[in-house]
Amino acid sequence: MTQSATFHDLKGKSVFVTGGGSGIGASLTEGFLKQGAKVAFVQRSDSREFCDAMYAKHGARPLFIECDITDIASLKSAVEQASNAHGSIQVLVNNAANDQRHLTEEVTEEFWDWSQAINLKAYFFACQAVMAGMKEAGGGAIVNFSSISYMMGNAGYPSYTTANAGINGMTRSLAREFGPDNIRVNTLAPGWVLTEKQLGKWATPEALASHLERQCLKEHLGPQDIVDAVLFLSSNASRMMTGQMMAVDGGVVTTG
Repeated sequence: MTQSATFHDLKGKSVFVTGGGSGIGASLTEGFLKQGAKVAFVQRSDSREFCDAMYAKHGARPLFIECDITDIASLKSAVEQASNAHGSIQVLVNNAANDQRHLTEEVTEEFWDWSQAINLKAYFFACQAVMAGMKEAGGGAIVNFSSISYMMGNAGYPSYTTANAGINGMTRSLAREFGPDNIRVNTLAPGWVLTEKQLGKWATPEALASHLERQCLKEHLGPQDIVDAVLFLSSNASRMMTGQMMAVDGGVVTTG
């Protein structure tokens, strides 16, 4: 994992990442560690080996808290635990999501509630949980992950794209509400990032070629492309950006 930029103000910051032990989330955890931040993350699966690897590589160990983010009480408890360990959360990255494919006729009420709980509800309550601490700290930055999927009008996961659109609306409202306390709230919408999961499940040669044709930039995205954008949105380099949606997708969609 290379480092393309240094954001000096992130050094020593208390950072909380949801889903920070695998996929793009693991790259985010490492990216913040390389900036000298104090990182805590939640993950459902055991991530102690990942933490050991980060310590061996960077001499800094992230705080892993096992948590199912759909359990809001546990999520709030994890935020409190991280705050006690590292100080009030100054950067929140709502990254955890589940893009399980589904057809409309197959969706049950239970599946819909589960999908929204992971992809939207937990984001709101994580924002709520860090609000007081950020206010006491004099400000903070929140980055909510969405996806370009809903802007592309993709079929095959309507509950997921509904949550993606909702995240963007929530971000705008919270940016307005939190702004007077110097808390910034932005959305990051990645394109197709070729993680191990994507490569293993959906990245056939035909699908990759078709998607690349839709991109302005003819190169597939990797996790580092997303890490760099999140670090920017979390740092003072973007200090007057809030309520915005930034797409990092090689130019598939346009905004504005």
